[in-house]
Amino acid sequence: MKNFEFCAPTRMIFGRDTHLQVGKIIKEYGFQKVLVHFGGNSARKSGLLDTVVRALEEEQIDHVLLGGVQPNPTLSMARRGIRLCREEQVDFILAVGGGSVIDSAKCIADGVANPDVDVWKYFMKEAVPEKALPVGTILTLSATGSEMSNSCVITNEETGLKRGCGSPAHRPLFSICNPELTYTVSKFQTGCGTVDIIMHTLERYMGDSEGVSVTDRIAEGIMKSVIEAGRIADASPRDYEARACLMWSGSLSHNDLTSAGRTFLMQVHQMEHELSGKYPQIAHGAGLSALWPSWARYVCACRPSRFAQYAVRVWNLEMNFENILETAMAGIQATEDYFVSLGMPVTLRQLGVSEDALEEMADKCTGHGSRTLPGIRELSRDDLVAIYRAAMGEA
Repeated sequence: MKNFEFCAPTRMIFGRDTHLQVGKIIKEYGFQKVLVHFGGNSARKSGLLDTVVRALEEEQIDHVLLGGVQPNPTLSMARRGIRLCREEQVDFILAVGGGSVIDSAKCIADGVANPDVDVWKYFMKEAVPEKALPVGTILTLSATGSEMSNSCVITNEETGLKRGCGSPAHRPLFSICNPELTYTVSKFQTGCGTVDIIMHTLERYMGDSEGVSVTDRIAEGIMKSVIEAGRIADASPRDYEARACLMWSGSLSHNDLTSAGRTFLMQVHQMEHELSGKYPQIAHGAGLSALWPSWARYVCACRPSRFAQYAVRVWNLEMNFENILETAMAGIQATEDYFVSLGMPVTLRQLGVSEDALEEMADKCTGHGSRTLPGIRELSRDDLVAIYRAAMGEA
């Protein structure tokens, strides 16, 4: 087991009707003016935005609204939020939504607190945010784990680059997680979220694996629970226990718990960032489900025992000790079949991706061949092209 530091300071307020406490919670911290950041019309139509505003007004907390965050949140929206916060002298940001809204809020928080630095420099690794405005969340979609993570992903529409930035200051001060708020999430978005939670866990699981048995068991337990809950939520969208399992698992999958004691690099996530950076209409979870099976088959032979352990412990398959690779490949197939059962795409062709885009995405992911992606198998630009091409599927 490698040395590690684990810190999960986000205060979690979990359960039914917890979002009704938001005004009182913010008042506890003494904030004076709140930016309420949200996505599209669903927050308005559902009445959630009105409920949040009413809770703030009952505690006499001043606020301004900024909606319109899209899936794959954009730099232009973040810049708009930064300007608004400065003009209104906001001292706290409340993100009401899923991962896109929360990531947008984190980017705004970076920009407001560090006025002398162009916020995009943080995502290009040209600067490190020294601090950030405090952020809280009301989660409405179980997927990215951004409500408890130190990460933030933003797309620069001008360059087509989708990049992440990790910072201790990115962890929300508190997150309100009411599974009931996810009842109306569509089957497709529920499937996307289920995939994302599994992938956050599985990509860590496929990192260095020596001497981390307790971390392995935590990850395996999360994945098995999510697989079962994903099936139930797909069939019964208002099943509270299934929605609660997905919501809590999403937070645990991305707060560094499942990577404690190991090093990892999320190769599939990096490949997907280029995919949805090029095609912003592609949901992150859908991109992951389309890429992971081809990536797994491409790298599996470099560590078949790891994939075979995953097949046995997570999918309850029998180990073929005479041919471990066969067991490993069966686990990959079981994962792909599960994605299909949730209505998720398993090829890029299903997502409308053009073969003409494959080399461009590989170029962007590797800095035009200037870097490789370390992992189970170190991946070069040509390796990424091969994986993208395999992920296209049959014509």
